[in-house]
Amino acid sequence: MPTHPSLPLVRNAARGKVVSADKAVELIRDGDTIATGGFVGIGFAEEIAMALEARFLASQQAEPEGKGRPGNLTLVYAAGQGDGKAKGLNHFGHAGMVRRVIGGHWGLVPELQKLAFANQIEAYNLPQGVIVHLYRDIAARRPAHLTTIGMDTFVDPVNGGGKLNACTTEDMVTRVTIHGQDCLAYKTFPIHVGIIRATTADPDGNLTMEKEALTLEALSIAMAARNSGGIVIAQVERVAESGSLNPRQVKIPGVLVDCVVVARPENHWQTFATPYNPAFSGEIRVQADSIPPMPMSERKIIARRAAFELRPNSVVNLGIGMPDGVAAIANEEKVIDLVTMTAEPGVIGGIPAIGLNFGAASNTQAIIDQPYQFDFYDGGGLDTAFLGLAQVDRHGNLNVSKFGPKLAGAGGFINISQRAKTVVFVGSFMAGPLHIAAADGRLTILEEGNAPKFVEAVEQVTFSGPRAARQGQKVLYITERCVFRLTAAGLELTEVAPGVDVDRDILALMRFRPLMPHPPQTMDPRIFTDAPMGLRQDMLVKPLEQRFQFDAAQGVFFIDFEHCSVRGMQDIRAIQAACEAHLAPLGRRVPVIVNYDHFSILPELLDDWSDMVRALADTYYSTVSRYTTNGFLRMKLGESLARHGVVPHLFGSEQDARSDLVSAAGH
Repeated sequence: MPTHPSLPLVRNAARGKVVSADKAVELIRDGDTIATGGFVGIGFAEEIAMALEARFLASQQAEPEGKGRPGNLTLVYAAGQGDGKAKGLNHFGHAGMVRRVIGGHWGLVPELQKLAFANQIEAYNLPQGVIVHLYRDIAARRPAHLTTIGMDTFVDPVNGGGKLNACTTEDMVTRVTIHGQDCLAYKTFPIHVGIIRATTADPDGNLTMEKEALTLEALSIAMAARNSGGIVIAQVERVAESGSLNPRQVKIPGVLVDCVVVARPENHWQTFATPYNPAFSGEIRVQADSIPPMPMSERKIIARRAAFELRPNSVVNLGIGMPDGVAAIANEEKVIDLVTMTAEPGVIGGIPAIGLNFGAASNTQAIIDQPYQFDFYDGGGLDTAFLGLAQVDRHGNLNVSKFGPKLAGAGGFINISQRAKTVVFVGSFMAGPLHIAAADGRLTILEEGNAPKFVEAVEQVTFSGPRAARQGQKVLYITERCVFRLTAAGLELTEVAPGVDVDRDILALMRFRPLMPHPPQTMDPRIFTDAPMGLRQDMLVKPLEQRFQFDAAQGVFFIDFEHCSVRGMQDIRAIQAACEAHLAPLGRRVPVIVNYDHFSILPELLDDWSDMVRALADTYYSTVSRYTTNGFLRMKLGESLARHGVVPHLFGSEQDARSDLVSAAGH
């Protein structure tokens, strides 16, 4: 039974749930809370947003006091939904139309930004993944969404709780302790109107998404609105005969949908940049070599250096802007098949699109709903995340969300960066105009930027360096001229481009002095040439001498056996000799962490390998922790080591191995 009192008045029995956009928005009342689906321009119901704006402006002109209807709305959305100009949620950017906005990303909605900075609306910025999970918690009538995502960032109540201006006073986030662990509780609230999009509907409201680039959070929004006693309005491209839709293709069942609006073609583009690309919806596959290579620029240099952090068989996330260049380089270097690229709205595999097409991808392996993608991310499923770099301080804190009067918002940045095993921030060293030249393996800075990005204190903490250091994440900050890494003591300068003067081109332009316990290494000269770098060979075969590293600051020796194959006694002897060559000069026993991810060894060599490991441990290790995600290898290697008198200390993740090492050191 419909719960909205006006719903029977807008429907026509002959057409079922199919109504005009004008009729559908008449159901939206003053003070309603509206949730909209979409990612940039993908999956956004532009026709419905335009009709709602037109209704508000028309009633505003007709009212003696100039009050539009519906007014005082609360708008909730997860990802940025707009083109940075007038489309998307910019249709809501009128004084009096919205009272409160709870958004995941604000960079594409300048009209709402203006209202927030003018203190004309209450404004919140919460993590994108938190908002899509909130929809599910609202649907399940839970009082809050519990998570550690957002802790120690500007979303944490101790740092403002995601409030963006002075008139925003209500707390949406509180700190709580569950089973001895501090976490954040994000308040749930009813959804009165859910606005979603699909491709095809039948008169009963069943929806399929065969031509959509993403499925997003549409189902979660529909369930949240339905279980809140609200209504769901769906925009579609076409209507099919009742009962004709394949039930396995129905993404939103009709019991959750109240109104179906058939959009005009110009208001139902696949993205805000593309009317329809069959590759985005998986109808066809494109040839990888059909994508043109990037021209040489600081953007390409940064993406090339970042691509050195790709690992075979890893799961990767690419942020919007500078990070999406990593996909282009992976394609140029013919290594894109060695990794699984993902994007937060639900893309698994394939070649990510850029610009206003961002979020779509070609040649994907799968498209899943956005809330499930963030389940995967929040649970630590990402091996490496490549994200934008805008403002960094000496502690490794990073700000990408707020710069004076410019409000970008965090989007999925907080979810992604807090749980990825390795985080690579990429961006130019200076803000503003920058002109460089790269030739013969060297970098020349022709014109310098005009504003420093490496500052004493970031304006807003979108990523907490100290928290990442405590969690044992590997964090790099890559620019066109140098590379920094995060340590427990702060930011350390580790690499410098050939041709760059450290004092003149780096230190003099920073607002703090980075750590430099050792002279920085020279960035690989291949990055600064036009020729291919040969990255595929590097990724498939890592030289033995590059598998050992002693971190003097932590006093820990790292051994990387990832993708190492042991096929004979000569391999075991070579590895033992290389280990001894690195460990003996230290002159003392040291704690060791060994990475066995994707390690392989012939079964008949396990006993000889374990003898070699015991000899090293007895002579050089003070304590040791090992890790691999391969459960079978943990079992077989653990059994062999134990038979040879070696305590295995084998864990499923690097973080667990580090925690064990810290615990052992404490005892």
